[in-house]
Amino acid sequence: MAEKTLEEMREAVEEIRAKMAAAAREAGRDPAAVQLCAACKTRTADIVAASAALPIDVFGENHVQELCANFDAGAYCGKPSHFIGHLQTNKIKKVLGRASLIQSVDSEHLLAAIEKEAAKAGIVQNVLLEVNIGGEESKTGVSPEQLWPLLDAAAAQEHIRVKGLMAIPPVNNDDAQNRRYLAQVYKLFVQAGERGYQNVAMETLSMGMSGDFENAIREGATLVRIGTAIYGERDYSKK
Repeated sequence: MAEKTLEEMREAVEEIRAKMAAAAREAGRDPAAVQLCAACKTRTADIVAASAALPIDVFGENHVQELCANFDAGAYCGKPSHFIGHLQTNKIKKVLGRASLIQSVDSEHLLAAIEKEAAKAGIVQNVLLEVNIGGEESKTGVSPEQLWPLLDAAAAQEHIRVKGLMAIPPVNNDDAQNRRYLAQVYKLFVQAGERGYQNVAMETLSMGMSGDFENAIREGATLVRIGTAIYGERDYSKK
């Protein structure tokens, strides 16, 4: 499947929105409480700009170079952009001012580096803490046990505000197991909010992708990150 035309993207987003709304209602939630983040990795600025006319709430970028290119080209058309990939400390400067939310903070080292650059820039940077709920070596993120010291460290920063958690559960064809992982993340989200940290407001729970976003919404996600289902298969030969 190649990249989709604008009309195909429109139809895809309408279908995704309908599924999001149905999953929210099934869980007794307001569909408007769940945001759609378009994960636009490898897409050109023209494609991203075209999709901005669709009912997408926010754009998510995995690579700093693509965030810079699309942001500077005005491809997001005024909609928020988030950074959702692994962030290297030497690229933080380029992300600040372009990403309203960094979803992938997974170490005290990265926290300290963001704090340093945000202080220099005179801004407060919103972040999510990334949890590796399945303990997978191939994925970034902290374990549930490591979340609490990371949250302690984040709450102590002057130029960082924690807005929630992000997670990518293990790919699993077992629907019940997938929901158990998602439910575990939601439990951490609630527990973090109950701790009364300063500089912490558990508002955003980013989990759910093209294959499991309905389950994620049923288990409490407030933002789902969807790429392939909107844009079609990625063409990595362009990179």
